[in-house]
This record gives sequence, structure tokens and C-alpha cells, in this order.
Amino acid sequence: MPPPPLARAGLRLAHSAVVLWAAFTLSFLILYVLPSDPVSIMLNQAEQSMAAAAQVAALRAEYHLDQPLVVQYGLALWRALHLDFGRSIQSGQPVAALLAQAMPATAALAGAALSLALLTGTAIALLASLAGGPARRLLHALPAVGISMPTFWVGLVLLEWLSFRLTLFPAMDDGGARALVLPAVTLAVPTAAVIAQVLGRSLAGVWRQPFIEAIRAKGLTRLRMLFVHVLPNAAVPLLTMAGVIAGHLLAGAVVTETVFSREGIGRLAQGAVAAKDIPMVQGVVVLAAVVFVGVNLMVDLLYPLLDPRIGLARRTGRP
Repeated sequence: MPPPPLARAGLRLAHSAVVLWAAFTLSFLILYVLPSDPVSIMLNQAEQSMAAAAQVAALRAEYHLDQPLVVQYGLALWRALHLDFGRSIQSGQPVAALLAQAMPATAALAGAALSLALLTGTAIALLASLAGGPARRLLHALPAVGISMPTFWVGLVLLEWLSFRLTLFPAMDDGGARALVLPAVTLAVPTAAVIAQVLGRSLAGVWRQPFIEAIRAKGLTRLRMLFVHVLPNAAVPLLTMAGVIAGHLLAGAVVTETVFSREGIGRLAQGAVAAKDIPMVQGVVVLAAVVFVGVNLMVDLLYPLLDPRIGLARRTGRP
């Protein structure tokens, strides 16, 4: 017998909590085993030679780096449960404040990239569904090409041609809307490819459903069938990819913000990893995990409402 809705929601929340804990723990352990020392990175070689041993010891004590691994982990986990990730080793500022300061820029980039990716990916999938012959094969091949192109390479090509050679867009972030175009396109390319690939397969599956033959017998044009009957049914399974798409955007933001010298969560993460800034890295990892888990949890709760067949299957226990 399937669990009731409240029990299922409780299980999903428990699963989400385990995922967040695992992400936090793995990031902590990976940073701990790295050979470099954050205090040594924070103090360059000249400063470290001039710094008194007491000063170095004080810095290590301030960030609990002189404590055993278990103690460091326990302190970090306790603070994280209270949404306190301490202070950045690099800047000395609170991690939460730095993340809040960087979030709007990354949210604007991710929002622009997602909008562009949805439009482009959906257009490719719809055209492939309507086209025939060589055009269909070409459109079906485009998503694989988009997925295979490294994000940093796309960004560098766009910079070289549209910024340095044609001077259509600024190379670096100047605070204007035009500076958002190239980073958004760079981040949208792999995301649009994923959307086009998943939606294209879903459209093909719906076209093969028996009810399509009954609708076709009514004399509807293929275009009307696509937008009225096929697309609404094919778009719902795309929701299951929402977590993957969110992961694409977050991972791509690290590369994109670095290539285009944009301030944001991605650039914070890149600098924190390079400097072994443990509090900052953990803050970024937990934030990314919260976004990923939150998106998947929302999809899991909304999916039965958008597709009644799923809700019926869960209530009756049928697969």
C-alpha cells in the first residue's frame, strides 16, 4: 500500500536533509585532505616569513585549524545548522554576507540564461518534430553538439568574435544590460541542448501514443496537433529535468563568471577553492545543494498535480 501524501512529503524532506548533509560532509573532507594550508595561502611567502609564529598560531586558532578533524567538522556542522558559515579566510568577512552580496548577479545571469535556453531548446525540439528528411536529422544532431561544447570554449569564442573583433558587446562586466548578453548565451548553450534533447524525445514518444491517431482522424493539421495536444503532454516530463538544469546553471556559472570577470557565486567558488577557503567553499556548496534539493522537492510535489496519472499511480500503488 503506498504511503499517504503527508508521509511521502515527510520522506522527501528527510531525503533532502540527507542530501544536504552529504554535500556538506563531502566538501569538508575533500578540502581537509588537500595538501595546501589556508593560512599559508592567506599569507604569501614574504608575509609568512615576517609573521611571528604566534600570529600564525592565532590565525589557525581563529579558524579552528589547530583542532582535530572531528572537532573541526562538528563546529562547522553546528554553525551550518544555524546558517552561520563563519568568516571567509580570504577577506575576513562573514560568508553569509558575501553570498547574499553575490547572489543577485548570479540570479540575473541564471535567469537570463534559463529564459534563452527555454526559448532556444523548445524551438529546436518543435522544429525537429515538424521537419522531415535532412532538416530533421540536422535538428536532432544540434543538441548533441551543444552538450559536447565546453562552456569555457564557447565563452572564449564569443569573446574573441563578438567582443574583441566586432566590438558588439563589452568583454567585461560594466554593470549594463549589454554586458549580460555574452555570459547568458554562453551559459544557455549547454542548457538549451539538454532541454532540446529531452523535449525532442518526449515529443517523439507522444506522437506514437494511440490517442494521437484518434485526434488525427478528426482532420486536425499537424501544427495544431503539436501545439494543442502533443506539446502539453510532452512538456510535463521535462519537469523531471529541473534539478539537472539547475545543476547545469550553477556549474556553468563558475566557468562563465570567471571567463567574463563577473562578480557572483561562481567566481566566489572559484576563488575559494583556489585559496582553500573552507568556510566560503562550504557556504557555496550548501547554497548549491539547497537550490538543487529545493527544485527537485518542488517538482516532486507539483508533478502529480500537473500529471494526474502520476497522482493516481501513487494513490493506487501501481507503477
